[in-house]
Amino acid sequence: MERLQKVIASTGYCSRRKAEELIKEGKVMVDNEIITTLGHKVLSNAEIIIEGVLLEKENKVYFLLNKPRGVISSVKDDKKRTTVVDLIDTNIRVYPVGRLDKDSDGLILLTNNGEITDKILRSVNGHEKEYVVKVNKKITDTFLKSMAEGVYLKELDVTTKPCSISRINNYTFRIILTQGLNRQIRRMCQESGYKVESLTRVRIMNIELGGLKIGEYRIIEGKEKTMLYESLWWSREAVRA
Repeated sequence: MERLQKVIASTGYCSRRKAEELIKEGKVMVDNEIITTLGHKVLSNAEIIIEGVLLEKENKVYFLLNKPRGVISSVKDDKKRTTVVDLIDTNIRVYPVGRLDKDSDGLILLTNNGEITDKILRSVNGHEKEYVVKVNKKITDTFLKSMAEGVYLKELDVTTKPCSISRINNYTFRIILTQGLNRQIRRMCQESGYKVESLTRVRIMNIELGGLKIGEYRIIEGKEKTMLYESLWWSREAVRA
């Protein structure tokens, strides 16, 4: 038996946090009984109905997309712009793990597994995300040092966590973050007197962009998926899912 919110999240219906909200709001029914307690546990064959709709238990799938610039990191867009979901040819309902802003390109994960989404995005877990960034003027040692130590962002009233950063050439650097503030790298550069000209995410944890072309995607499976699960401290049963 597993907690109801975890079962809901594992199907890809929504994140565990959202599932908890639905339960507390009395919108979830298990075997014809409305459940409002977060500690409630259910059997694997339980019939779960959310807001009048039967919850279908899907296979967990994971896609790695090389997102082009101009594509929105969401499931749908009110302005009818292209989203990352539009680029994935699947009948399974998937959604992006976190965001990569419209003007950036590179690695973004899509899945129907809400549980793994929560685990990757929580900054307290310290999961690494690596980027290659080109700026508008020559990179100095002072710039690299200040970025590595943490930058105070006035708009967000927060100082970024220390990070790893290294120079690739005079105008390009590589940076590894363990937090995901809104437009963090662009804000950090701006506070340091630089403007980002291009930003590409090349890695999330053990998942690397590699030679995948812009706009293309692939399925994450085998050892790569197992390593991802193990780094998130999942059980052996989860690794086999």
